[in-house]
Amino acid sequence: MTLARLAARHGVATEYSPSAGVTVVVPETAVVAVLGALGVDATTPEAVAAALDAAERAERERLLPPTLVVRAGEGPARPPAGLPPGTRLRVTTEEGETLTGEAGSDWGRLPLGVHTVEAQAPDGRSATAALVVSPARVPGPDRRTYGLLVQLYSLLSTRSWGMGDLGDLRELAAWAGRTHGAGFVQVNPLHAGVPGAPSDPSPYRPSSRRFPDPVHLRIEAIPEYAYVREGGGAGSGPREELDRILADAAELREQVLAKGVLIDRDAVWELKRRALELVVGGVELGPGRRADYHAFLAERGRALEDHATYQALAERHGPHWRSWPEKLRAPRSAEAVVRSDAELAARVDFHCRLAWLTDRQLAEAAEAAREAGMAVGIVHDLAVGVHPEGSDAWAQQDALAAGMSVGAPPDAFNARGQDWGLPPWRPDALAASGYAPYRGLLREILRHAGALRIDHVMGLFRLWWVPEGQEPTEGTYVRYDAEAMLAVLALEAHRAGALVIGEDLGTVEPGVREELASRGVFGTSVLWFERDWAGGGRPVPADAWRAECLATATTHDLPSTAARLSGEHVVLRHRLGLLDGDLERERAADAADTAEWLGLFERLGLLPEGPGTPGAPGVPGSPGAEEAEIKAVHRFLLATPARMVGVWLPDTVGDRRPQNLPGTWDQYPNWRLPIAGPDGQPLTLERIAASPRAHALLRELHARTAPPGARLV
Repeated sequence: MTLARLAARHGVATEYSPSAGVTVVVPETAVVAVLGALGVDATTPEAVAAALDAAERAERERLLPPTLVVRAGEGPARPPAGLPPGTRLRVTTEEGETLTGEAGSDWGRLPLGVHTVEAQAPDGRSATAALVVSPARVPGPDRRTYGLLVQLYSLLSTRSWGMGDLGDLRELAAWAGRTHGAGFVQVNPLHAGVPGAPSDPSPYRPSSRRFPDPVHLRIEAIPEYAYVREGGGAGSGPREELDRILADAAELREQVLAKGVLIDRDAVWELKRRALELVVGGVELGPGRRADYHAFLAERGRALEDHATYQALAERHGPHWRSWPEKLRAPRSAEAVVRSDAELAARVDFHCRLAWLTDRQLAEAAEAAREAGMAVGIVHDLAVGVHPEGSDAWAQQDALAAGMSVGAPPDAFNARGQDWGLPPWRPDALAASGYAPYRGLLREILRHAGALRIDHVMGLFRLWWVPEGQEPTEGTYVRYDAEAMLAVLALEAHRAGALVIGEDLGTVEPGVREELASRGVFGTSVLWFERDWAGGGRPVPADAWRAECLATATTHDLPSTAARLSGEHVVLRHRLGLLDGDLERERAADAADTAEWLGLFERLGLLPEGPGTPGAPGVPGSPGAEEAEIKAVHRFLLATPARMVGVWLPDTVGDRRPQNLPGTWDQYPNWRLPIAGPDGQPLTLERIAASPRAHALLRELHARTAPPGARLV
């Protein structure tokens, strides 16, 4: 019982409920290991007793918690209850203004922001805490809208260098907004990947979530590129080298688009790195560009310096910082080494320049979306965590739990649980810092975002921690201060004018969706999962869907709609040995599931094409039938009250392959497939934009979401 009390004080679960009426006891070894990662010794009964006594004594003696939260608009702000009478309080706002008072008095209406509150008790005790004053809700969309969902690397144009880039994103946003009235484009995380080859192609296990990856740069769009092409002061050597790089890039693009070669991020980066050495290293910035760059450095501060330093050190010592010389394993000691090494200092500046260039192209994509009339704009994606050997893990060692990994407990879909290999935030470290690392992360990723999608948004409430070297079943939940996490999120989203979409699929503890909705955070609803399991498993009627959500037919982790309708996703899983049951039985169950949805669409009049002659829209199995059924799926989504409807871009052209197949590693080319047509042949952005099939589907979505009087193409 003493261990349970100690664990509860630190937000560590000793049991959990995977489903109603079921309770699972957490192994004691997991509880002890997790407490150890939080700096609490629980290895012996004596240590547990001492730690509990210390925690209870600290609770009794403290004046203020590390971080306080106030929601603006809910009346005057008040100091926390329980302060001794006569305690003097002083609040210093972000702007440097001060407010004073005593315990029990109103602070008045504080401005939004993260302020500092100081308390001085009559008995001589004092305390300082962060005070987060947040809006009650995050911003919402002005009107109902639809948009496109795409994994950017998969969207190649005739100008790409073997994978989609920020130039392609700019073109996609301009086309979708101007031609089809789309209100947003949602992309995969563009976070910086771990350097070195072979790299992990997954965008959900990055090196840094704070800074984007320069592999997404459109090299030709960098202003200094033109000076190298023209030989501006660099001589003919750089120009000839750049010509060779361009020829190699064209060949790489041709291999992916015409020869069936998988997207090779490492090959793309090697070409872009060579080009960037010429463009960045060989051309001086003009006065205006240099001023802009210096302003960027000042704004990004130490966070950017740390990231660029990690990149430079990784070039010399490899990306795994735990194996670096000891003096380089901590950012501040490494900083001194870099200052004394001219070559390293030059590489730090190089990587700072790359971050600046990428930031500016992200800004251009966002501007293109706004100019195209998009109601929301670019929706960026925030991964759950970072690679344990990457930039953020190196720079933020105090904020991350060493020896722990985020994952998921066993459930109906995965009896062994999951280990995602991502170190979690330490909730105590976040609170002690006034949530500074979390605030900085949100501020960075929201810089050019019209909205932010948060992967596994339930992690704002609790995360499943798995001790290093243990199976996922040997983990436990650790709780976070959701009130503070949501307050910081609402504050940063408000400042950026951005919406927030939470990916809340799968197991969600009671009350979480309701709390997120109360703060204005949209959920995610995927058609095939929307069944009334408590009422027999029937499809949820359109009018019973929640309004505050992004409604979609599929995601990057699920089969495309064409594969779902045809049953090809079942065959694929069987071929890869991922089916638990008999193939024919699984196919029959899947077909029944699909038929039930299609029957509902017909009864609702959403599949008006009806039966016809072979090759006509209504003949099952024909191309026309598939297109009609995909339209019906999206007509149903539009019949729900969902304020945002997302269209998986590969669905517009009948792509049958998933971008990621959970449960596979090298058995399937996850994160390396270009968008393709039904025959598997890759399609460029230009061909997608010219596709009659895509045009017909998007025209319907535009017609049903456009404001009155809007022009339809």
